[in-house]
Amino acid sequence: MLSGGGGMLGGAAYIAIIRFLVSLVGVILLYSLISEPRYDRKRTAIYYGVFSVLMVSAAGVWYVVDWASCVKMAAFVMYICFCVVAIHMSVDPVPLSLYKLALTFYLLAVFLISGIEIAVIFFDRNVWADVITRVLLIIAMAVFIDKKIKSSILGFGRYVENELDWFSIAIMIISILFGIGFILNPNVAERTPYRLFSIAMNFFLTGALQFLVYRLYMHIGEEKKYQKENQLMQMNHRLLERNIEILEEAVMSGKRARHDARHHNAVIAEYVRREQKEELLKYLKEYEKELDESMTEVICANTAVNNILSAYTRRARKESIDVQLDVELSGELAIPSIDLVTILANAYENAIYGCMEAQKQQSGKDCFIHLMIRRRKNKLVICCSNSCTIEAQIKNGQPKPEATGGIGVLSIIKTADKFDGEYDFRNKEGVFFFRLMMNIPMAEGKVQVLGG
Repeated sequence: MLSGGGGMLGGAAYIAIIRFLVSLVGVILLYSLISEPRYDRKRTAIYYGVFSVLMVSAAGVWYVVDWASCVKMAAFVMYICFCVVAIHMSVDPVPLSLYKLALTFYLLAVFLISGIEIAVIFFDRNVWADVITRVLLIIAMAVFIDKKIKSSILGFGRYVENELDWFSIAIMIISILFGIGFILNPNVAERTPYRLFSIAMNFFLTGALQFLVYRLYMHIGEEKKYQKENQLMQMNHRLLERNIEILEEAVMSGKRARHDARHHNAVIAEYVRREQKEELLKYLKEYEKELDESMTEVICANTAVNNILSAYTRRARKESIDVQLDVELSGELAIPSIDLVTILANAYENAIYGCMEAQKQQSGKDCFIHLMIRRRKNKLVICCSNSCTIEAQIKNGQPKPEATGGIGVLSIIKTADKFDGEYDFRNKEGVFFFRLMMNIPMAEGKVQVLGG
């Protein structure tokens, strides 16, 4: 039916084999241009080459043995076999591969029917006109896809991968198959103007369906992209707020230190003037004790990490959240401080949000945050667990925005990916777990020291 022309135009077995081969190579070429290959170019070419030889040989034998059934079913069987092989040859998820196969099927119908109709109408059913037309159309489609729409289709595929569901892909493929099935009906042999008009309209409607699906998911993808950019802006805003808090606290601490210094200097001077040495020593010991109590908590040796963890710990304790920190981090780390701060600030922010939501749901609930940071040879391990609502859901391995306040997770993932990080998010009966392990890059010109 599809390579079809054997029945519609007639011809010897070798002509049928040529047409089978042209159609199959065309399908492989067009699909390869819009899919993400699993293997390198050489292995992909070898696998498709072997598959083509097997399929065309089997179709040729079938054509000789049972011409009638071959004309009706050979191309359908070949395309089903190609679908199985194509899904294996691509790294795209199955729904996305099926969408791309449906698009390839549409292009296949275009060059098949166009070749047959042109050969019948303009070249008195000449089979070579059909073959040449198919080849020219395949080349034109391949060039157009490669030059104009290949990059957009691959980018579109990333949107579809996250948004496309099985129901949508099934409805779309069924609609396309019905349209192409009507066009390729082998029982309609006459070439009336109505028949040509029906073919043109079906091609138009089926193509419009493909275009509408493309535009729909492009729109959804762009909207998701803008949402993620908005989340990043909110994250940056919150980080700036925390940094401003740290700066304000440093300024106030400096003012208090200057004021207290003047006061203490006056007291010390008075003790000296009166030669009250014992009282002076006692006062200095009390002053030293007061300084120790008022000093900023030292969480780790890394200044940036220490500051951001201190700021969020103070905020968490203001919300009556029990905080336990287990941090072993050296002052020097090959991971840039901005990346560490991005991960830790967002993880801590999300943990505080989860605890506050749990407190809203159950008044008086004792909430906690446990944060552990360790270095294991060339790996950095971060584990954070916190109270949360039991309803906080995980989708596609990531917490839904309502579980984290809508921001933060994207920043964590993007930063972790820079260092080949592996991450995990889980909700176990009201306790949210976040685990991350990422590589510590080797500092240029230095050998990393193992351990913490």
